[in-house]
Amino acid sequence: MEEREATRIDDSWYVQPAEQLPRRTSAGGVVARREGRRVLIALAREGDWVAPVLPKGGVEPGEDFEQAARREVHEEVGINRLTLLAPLGVLSRLSFQKDLWVTTHFFLFHTDQREGTPLDAERHMHGPIWRAPDQLADMFWPDQRALIERCVPLIERHL
Repeated sequence: MEEREATRIDDSWYVQPAEQLPRRTSAGGVVARREGRRVLIALAREGDWVAPVLPKGGVEPGEDFEQAARREVHEEVGINRLTLLAPLGVLSRLSFQKDLWVTTHFFLFHTDQREGTPLDAERHMHGPIWRAPDQLADMFWPDQRALIERCVPLIERHL
């Protein structure tokens, strides 16, 4: 399978358009673990896109935001041993196709898992991609990279 280069995401994805777009509520996780003295963050790769993303996705009926975040992490990177450390807040932007306004609730989790098998094998064929917070330059969504960078002191305190 040929890997696709990532589209460059600019500020236009973060401006809510004047026309009313359908809305989507989603949840996701910043999953951290220690390897020696280094903190590592679990990232997902969607399909054959080169640039990684945080695991996240739509909230299903009956789920609260934390439950949805746990499910999405399990589906997208195969990690299910998660300890909640803190809610991280909400990010909003247009979907990749710019046809939905997406609001994502993020949570910080700790795990001792190193490997995982994604449950959503159609879109996520790889287990977690572990990166240190200073190795995130190629992330697809800049707001996700900024979220991780902002919460590094919180991660350091909890791990």
